[in-house]
Amino acid sequence: MNNNVVTRLSSSGISKAVGNYTHITKIKPNSTFYTFSGQIGADLGGNIPEEFNQQVKNTFINISNLLKSVDLEPDNVIKVNIWSREEIDWEYFDKIYGDFFGEIPPSMTIAYVNALGLEAIKIEIEIWAAR
Repeated sequence: MNNNVVTRLSSSGISKAVGNYTHITKIKPNSTFYTFSGQIGADLGGNIPEEFNQQVKNTFINISNLLKSVDLEPDNVIKVNIWSREEIDWEYFDKIYGDFFGEIPPSMTIAYVNALGLEAIKIEIEIWAAR
């Protein structure tokens, strides 16, 4: 972690994480809290590709650009919510996710859903951050 506001903690007394996430994230008092609208896999021109993994890649590009727009980094992210209409290719997803968040990722929730805002959207990812 590169900041002194967000701490990702190990936990005891519960099962080991079944994915790349931290069970507990602590935020120091008097921090600024950010919530972001869910991001989708549209490219910078607004085009939504058909291919699921390209949507995943574009979504993380969009998240990166959002964070940069308010001078935040992936280390500032405290929570990730993921909604997917298709089975996630975990080998691909974990590579993108790991490259983005590093060795100690933030807290995360994943849900498979029947629909998102537009028919073309296959995955949507929402983040919360603190500084």
